[in-house]
Amino acid sequence: MADITETGVQTATATNTATNTATAAAPTRPKKRIKWETVGDHAVLIAGALLMLVPVYMILASSTHEDILIHREGLQFFFGDDGLENYNAALFEYGGFTNSVNGVTMLVNSMILGFGFAIGKIVVGMMAAYAIVYFRLRFATFAFWMIFTTLLLPLEVRILPSYEVIQQMNLANTYTGLILPLIASATATFFFRQFFRSIPEELVEAARIDGAGPVKFFIDILVPLSRTMIAAMFIIMFVFGWNQYLWPTLITTDESLFTLVRGIRQIMQAYADGSSTPEYGEAAALAIIAMTPPVLIVIFFQNWFVKGLTESDK
Repeated sequence: MADITETGVQTATATNTATNTATAAAPTRPKKRIKWETVGDHAVLIAGALLMLVPVYMILASSTHEDILIHREGLQFFFGDDGLENYNAALFEYGGFTNSVNGVTMLVNSMILGFGFAIGKIVVGMMAAYAIVYFRLRFATFAFWMIFTTLLLPLEVRILPSYEVIQQMNLANTYTGLILPLIASATATFFFRQFFRSIPEELVEAARIDGAGPVKFFIDILVPLSRTMIAAMFIIMFVFGWNQYLWPTLITTDESLFTLVRGIRQIMQAYADGSSTPEYGEAAALAIIAMTPPVLIVIFFQNWFVKGLTESDK
């Protein structure tokens, strides 16, 4: 009996010893520490986002109020009951000095300007970069740097000679006059040149062996490889062309060619229809309408935009 008791005690002692050993050997989880650097980074990002989004929200909220309230109290932070009326007036009511233009017309004009500028810029930039990279021209490098220097001369600097040229070509109050001067810059040429230079030389040799000429190589090989870069350039150029205000204001006097960006200013001056109070609600609604297409394009094509500017694998 004594032997059984002693054996049980030894077994219990061994079990307790093994348990204590396992407990001591188990790693203790370190306590999570607050990374104040990460908190600070997120706080800066949130503050920056609010700084940009709060004014947009106030314009959106103000577009749902009547003009008298906005004129008396300023921009509103809460939504009102006049949103449907303001947006309907901004889109479908005719106004202006000739009473011949509405928001839909200006939206179409902005679309034509944005798409025409983006497509023209991409086509001219790709062809110029193709000639500089793949054709053995004696002054190719010099020509590229001459084109590149146009980045130092934005449209605002050369606006008077550009206006004189357009006037002499009788292109004022035309879509061609709106789009053509904006195409002449080196942004797309620079990006496509850098992209074409990263394409392996073996691909060019293989295309030459297969009998592909310059045009076939450009259309069948370079253009498909450049899809992400084309998408990135399209987003940048579309937004830039869409937001143009100075050049459309200078080159168009026909109200049927007014764009949305210009219409926002015009509506404050000429669309009051005899009232002493500017139509703030309609102008705010038009601003939201003008903001929507570029935002949608950036949202839907953001993956292509990032790939076009950062992707290095061809």
